[in-house]
Amino acid sequence: MEFIKIRFTNNFDGMGSKFEKTIAEMFNTMNPRFSFTQSSWKPPIDIFETPEGILIIAEIAGVEKEDLEIEINSRAIRMSGRRAPSPSTDKGRYRLAEIQYGVFERVLQLPVMIDPEKVTASYKKGLLQVHLTKLTREMAYKIPISED
Repeated sequence: MEFIKIRFTNNFDGMGSKFEKTIAEMFNTMNPRFSFTQSSWKPPIDIFETPEGILIIAEIAGVEKEDLEIEINSRAIRMSGRRAPSPSTDKGRYRLAEIQYGVFERVLQLPVMIDPEKVTASYKKGLLQVHLTKLTREMAYKIPISED
């Protein structure tokens, strides 16, 4: 059985400014071959919540499992990866190019605290599914207060 890398973290800093990403996305939309750095894209995501947990589904067809990474803490999840471009030929030219290639990254703030030790992920038919279990109240720690 192969596993998807899941890394636990407390810090999602260093992701680059929103302004830089917005400018890069604007130029990639106008001409996918023009880019300041590596091209990036955002896969569509569904988030489904039940009383017990959260299911996140990302549509990432064409991404190899080895190129996926998931980082998680109790309040957020970061999914990232890379989709390699399809081989091109010199004998023709694109008439339409809508499929996005390159790196992707999605950082989602979770609506509730989750248990980072009860996270599972699967990848099948181009869909990444991440199952998160909500942190129950029983798992909250009560700290006794001493009388000094």
